[in-house]
Amino acid sequence: MALLELNNLNVWFPVYSKGLTSRFLGDLKAVNGVNLKVFEGETLGLVGESGCGKSTLGRAISQLVKPKMGSVVFDGVDLSQLSTKKLRQKRSDFQMVFQDPYASLNPRMTVYDTIKEPLLLHNICSKNDIEAEVLKVMDQVGLAKAAVKKYPHEFSGGQRQRIAIARAISVKPKLLIADEAVSALDVSVQSQILNLLDDLKKELKLTMVFISHDLSVVRHVSDRLAVMYLGKIVELGSCHEIYNDPKHPYTQALLTAIPKPDPKSEREREHVKFEGEIPSPLNPPSGCSFRTRCFKAQPHCVEASPFLEMKHKREISCFEV
Repeated sequence: MALLELNNLNVWFPVYSKGLTSRFLGDLKAVNGVNLKVFEGETLGLVGESGCGKSTLGRAISQLVKPKMGSVVFDGVDLSQLSTKKLRQKRSDFQMVFQDPYASLNPRMTVYDTIKEPLLLHNICSKNDIEAEVLKVMDQVGLAKAAVKKYPHEFSGGQRQRIAIARAISVKPKLLIADEAVSALDVSVQSQILNLLDDLKKELKLTMVFISHDLSVVRHVSDRLAVMYLGKIVELGSCHEIYNDPKHPYTQALLTAIPKPDPKSEREREHVKFEGEIPSPLNPPSGCSFRTRCFKAQPHCVEASPFLEMKHKREISCFEV
């Protein structure tokens, strides 16, 4: 059963020239016609280069940015059609953990106040039970009770991210969106946070969208994988199948670019190189958006844009696969 369904989702940002005579230059199409389902109880990994639109997609799901077109259907309700009041009431069901724990926490609020705020806002428990509930959530994410009156600047990056996760799960959400939740952390701390998220998913029966540019990280936490390029999904399928046998040229290039810890070992598949820089989403190429960097590009790729369709037991957007 699909807990989340995106239908032709578009998030565009108008761009204007600078100066006294500002003029409209066009729309930056950060998310461009995305159709996606996230099933209850799974972890969907969303990967791609910086600037591909994956973080914007996460924010659109959370309704932190409003889509220009399309719908975000969560638990049978189109979030984009809700009033501000009804959307606020629904927010306890979907929460987001942001990339930078230094910026996502209020420096003037203690750990206790940070976790208490959403509990009161969404009426999760009575005022008499607030303290016990805060301490319970802190224990779930591995924070010591002695830290309850401390401020964010007194913690390390990993501990701050634990506070952010505690704030998110305190309202008992159905969906957790982790936007580059470990990219700002040291490698040793990353593994701890990933294990924590995996444990919480099982304990709280969460559905998760895990956004990252690090494919080696996504591999260990995801059930399915969605590969995004220039605002569109280009390959979608089982994480195991995509990692072991990538079909889209972009996915192949991403996977072969992952460094191996052993310099003497040979790669199992031929290294695939990108041919150039990622185009601007303000002025994307005609036809297939990846054709300007693709080693399989053909003349017909200039004329038409491929659709995401079922091929090789997964969904792929490419004429040449």
